[in-house]
Amino acid sequence: MAEPTPARLLVVEDEANLGATLRERLTRSGYEVTWARSVAGAQEELSKRTFDLALLDIGLGDGSGFLLAEGIRKQAVGTAIIFLTAMGDPQHRILGLELGAEDYVVKPFNYQELVLRIENGLRRARYCGTGLDRLQVGRAKVNFPAFSAEVAGEVTTLSQRETALLKLLVERRGTVVSRDQILDEVWSREDYPTPRTVDNFILKLRRLVESDPEIPTVIRSVRGVGYQLNPAACHEL
Repeated sequence: MAEPTPARLLVVEDEANLGATLRERLTRSGYEVTWARSVAGAQEELSKRTFDLALLDIGLGDGSGFLLAEGIRKQAVGTAIIFLTAMGDPQHRILGLELGAEDYVVKPFNYQELVLRIENGLRRARYCGTGLDRLQVGRAKVNFPAFSAEVAGEVTTLSQRETALLKLLVERRGTVVSRDQILDEVWSREDYPTPRTVDNFILKLRRLVESDPEIPTVIRSVRGVGYQLNPAACHEL
């Protein structure tokens, strides 16, 4: 039986000691690791191959990890993104998540926690890329493998969490999915999410799939429990 292919990680870190340490320890943990020390170096590596996950420092000498993440989201939508940074400002975290990052780890960090967050990101990527293909969900044409949704000819890139949440609702359409079930399936408890986190992501999805997000008919709320996707609003393309 063939050995499973190791996940390919791109580490973008300009601090030499930390970058070398991450490359060594992550390689020992079973990953295939490429280390880039700059935005330019990362872009060169991304032009050569695809990666399962990118671990990005934000403050790089020749640019911002945020801008690099934007490029990855356009060119390699299946690549999970985790920001690794000394910046603990909540606004930076919000910006990173809005760019579609899966996580945001503040230095100094515990290595085992970092590996756990990497595994969570990879698990979501594998989940999003299997099973479903292209479906009409409400007014949106959703391409699950491409992490995208098209509405009136305009294509929007979905983050892996948005894709995973929509996929979960589609797979269980007609059934009420509780907030706790969503947290366990899409986030995992180690990410420290809250039920309010789920509600915010549902709002984002409603802006895509609903004709009127204020009066939702595709993703219905079940008061005090969770959400239910209307099976009549979903079909294969």
